[in-house]
Amino acid sequence: MKIAICGGTGFIGQSLAAYLLKQGHQVIIITRNVPATVRAGFSYLTWHQVKTTPDLLAGTEAIVNLAGSSLNQRWTSKGKQNIIDSRMTTVRATAKLVQALHPKPAVVIQASAIAIYGTSLTETFTEDSPYHVVDFPSSVVKEWEDAADQIRDVRLVNLRTGVVLGNNGGAYPLMKLPYMLGVGGKIGSGKQWVSWIHLHDMIRLIEFCINQSDVVGPVNATAPKPVTNNEFGETIGRVYHRPHWFPVPSFMMRTILGELSLIILEGQRVIPDKLMKHGFRFEYPTLPQALQDLQTNQAERKV
Repeated sequence: MKIAICGGTGFIGQSLAAYLLKQGHQVIIITRNVPATVRAGFSYLTWHQVKTTPDLLAGTEAIVNLAGSSLNQRWTSKGKQNIIDSRMTTVRATAKLVQALHPKPAVVIQASAIAIYGTSLTETFTEDSPYHVVDFPSSVVKEWEDAADQIRDVRLVNLRTGVVLGNNGGAYPLMKLPYMLGVGGKIGSGKQWVSWIHLHDMIRLIEFCINQSDVVGPVNATAPKPVTNNEFGETIGRVYHRPHWFPVPSFMMRTILGELSLIILEGQRVIPDKLMKHGFRFEYPTLPQALQDLQTNQAERKV
């Protein structure tokens, strides 16, 4: 297939592009600026090129839009606006691109996030759960998905992503760092849920959603076995043979991170109900399996 990836130079996008190329797909990466060093096997287009000459993407069968500024930055007024604008800009650009293409792609996979459900220590959320706008992350994701409604006349999948675990980006290197330094422990109460997914399963499920013509609408991109923050830390400790003993009080996280501490101190238990009903099989359904694989692969790279 001919597949275009917006945000193909990011943490998930790079791995997705490499995986799809290996599977035999033609991959086009859409980015703000073509990098000085391009990766062999990929085609690159800028957003300006796509806007002025959409026919450059003629024959594209799937578009994956992962673009958007990370939530992991200081939530100043300027930072919040940057987070919102980066998402709205690329969603609207994708909608205009789809409108301009004839024939249209069969599917658009649009990034979203599980923050749309709000937070809870007791509830379990599936794709059928209502959204709850209770804080900045949930309001951003609601606005993000509302903007994605502009993408019409194609099958649209809203990929509600949890914490993606990989060695070379995302949150996981920072999550395990205290354990590598010998000061790992629960954060806050430790009871808040972490809905996570291994990077390899993340990119596999994106391809699954591209190929599975009856998958439409919200899809929870999380593993089937979420854990609490305390369980997450205990598992890191076991896998890396490090102590899990140094609790970090909530007030300390709020002092250091400000409002950003919400994404660490609050959480939600999210289940990938739609994926499982459609027969997707996770290669890393449990956290010990996922972290053991990451630990093994990290060691192999050092050899």
